[in-house]
Amino acid sequence: MKIAVCPGSFDPVTNGHLDIIERASQIFDQVVVGVLENPNKTPLFSVEERCDLLTSVTRYLPNVKIDYFHGLLVDFAEKHGAQVIVKGLRAVSDFEIEFQMALANKRLKPTIETMFIMTRHEYSFLSSSIVKQVFELGGRLPGLLPPAVEVALQEKFQRRVK
Repeated sequence: MKIAVCPGSFDPVTNGHLDIIERASQIFDQVVVGVLENPNKTPLFSVEERCDLLTSVTRYLPNVKIDYFHGLLVDFAEKHGAQVIVKGLRAVSDFEIEFQMALANKRLKPTIETMFIMTRHEYSFLSSSIVKQVFELGGRLPGLLPPAVEVALQEKFQRRVK
């Protein structure tokens, strides 16, 4: 069985993330979406909320499983029996950073490969940071977020104002 890990912070998950997860699910028998719990960052959504949102929006993909991790990505991948780490790329600037991480991961665990999937052009500018900024300023991004994520963002930012 070919298993891949698709890691990220997913704060929040966007249609760009879903595009990569869905395409990976067509290639691999199982895809484990790894939600990074990074103590050095202050995410908008807790790791539990991010996992719940991902579970909700990937429900139509039977071979996708959601889990969270902290520490080394390669340890998480090995724990799940993954042979491949799947990373989405939007632009050349993403490639430089991801290339360095892929080489470091290969050095740490030579048996685990990294595979890059280019995002679809309509999502090439999209990031979780942009999404949060737009929503915080009262804007919306129609067609770029799953409906459940839009609702969750609206609730988060309404609570902040009150």
